[in-house]
Amino acid sequence: MAVAIRLSRGGAKKRPYYRIVVSDSRSPRDGKYLEQIGTYNPLLAKDDENRVKLDEDRAKYWLGVGATPSDRVLRFLDAAGILEREARNNPNKGKPGEKATERAEEKAEKAVAAKEAEEEAKKAAEEEAKAAAEAPAEEPAAEEAPADEAPAEEAATEEAPAEEAAADDAAEEKSE
Repeated sequence: MAVAIRLSRGGAKKRPYYRIVVSDSRSPRDGKYLEQIGTYNPLLAKDDENRVKLDEDRAKYWLGVGATPSDRVLRFLDAAGILEREARNNPNKGKPGEKATERAEEKAEKAVAAKEAEEEAKKAAEEEAKAAAEAPAEEPAAEEAPADEAPAEEAATEEAPAEEAAADDAAEEKSE
């Protein structure tokens, strides 16, 4: 007879409660079993000690006789230190492919280049600020320049009325 250590469901709808049982592998999930060796209440917090209760001596006995645990019960036995469980997931399966790694590398290179450009811009701004701090010593020469520009501004104001008169003449011609 093939013996299995598995979970047998109890409890109400949407309120599961499981018994950890040793049963004939051909019997139904909630059917007849040989012995109950523990309980599992998934509604309790994961760190709660009452979530999984297991009679370790009986579990060791049934494993010695040749009972095969289900995946979930194997996890419980591994947590209790009774039976070692091998990792079932392939860690390489979750790694990104070649194209994705290339895209990630390109993105990282662009980020580094952008950061370097930003740092260079900051340095240039600092240099300009230093140059501006040194520039006030030259301001007296800069004050003379607006006096030179004053005649140019007067000439521009003299030309403006002539341009306005020409614009008025053009408007009158269009209206006729």
